[in-house]
Amino acid sequence: MALKLKLHTQPDVPMEADCICPNRMQSLSDNEIENLTVFHGNRQVKLGDFFKCDGDNDGDIIIDGDLSNIKHIGSAMLSGKITVEGNVGVHTGAAMRGGEIIIQGNASDWLGPEMLGGRITVQGDAGHMVGSGYRGSTAGMQGGEIIVHGNVKNETGHVMRRGLIVVGGNAGDFTGVNMLAGTIIVLGEMGIRAGAGMKRGTIICQNKAEILPTFTQSCDYQPSFIRRYLKYLTTLGLSINESLINGPFERWCGDSVELNRGEILLYAGK
Repeated sequence: MALKLKLHTQPDVPMEADCICPNRMQSLSDNEIENLTVFHGNRQVKLGDFFKCDGDNDGDIIIDGDLSNIKHIGSAMLSGKITVEGNVGVHTGAAMRGGEIIIQGNASDWLGPEMLGGRITVQGDAGHMVGSGYRGSTAGMQGGEIIVHGNVKNETGHVMRRGLIVVGGNAGDFTGVNMLAGTIIVLGEMGIRAGAGMKRGTIICQNKAEILPTFTQSCDYQPSFIRRYLKYLTTLGLSINESLINGPFERWCGDSVELNRGEILLYAGK
């Protein structure tokens, strides 16, 4: 039986609840879980002041409520599963190492920052800095998968080093900025300055995009690895056009202000 947390009191100010994590709640009774410490603004309070706890912690946590004002859910998660039946706040899945987080609503900024493993799925939209590194960090997402079925905002995959980010809708500006490695797939449209400062890595987009002058078009081709990626995405519930799976792509190499070993692949079919 899954552990169920129901939000009964909406926090007045942002609340840090990194204790909501399967490995941190392991072997705890309902009463012990409700006595875990969270930070409501600058005050230490009990988790039970905001959540009603019911069920057994078998590694599966279901959270009911609008968590837009609650931060750090699933931070440093090692295993298990968290399902959020609503929206979720900033820093969800920060430094996550394993397990799975499913968000049935929308996610705020800094989703999966400096993530190391596992999978985060957002059935709605996400904010800025998806899978990115914190300001001043030299490495963002370093493994795992982030799947956003809707749109995302700016700087997705900033200083990304490894892993996979998929955007089912549109992406904002600076997608893959300062990217070190890894793969970003955008099934909608991208904003301006995609791949700015990227050293390595791959950005794939289903639509035409404005390319920086520091990128050079090298060829048109049909990469077999894209077919594998896109067929895999269909197993995750994303709708993929068959012509995209077998279609040609323009390959742009850059950024020449860096190593010039990154690539942006734009669908070249009609």
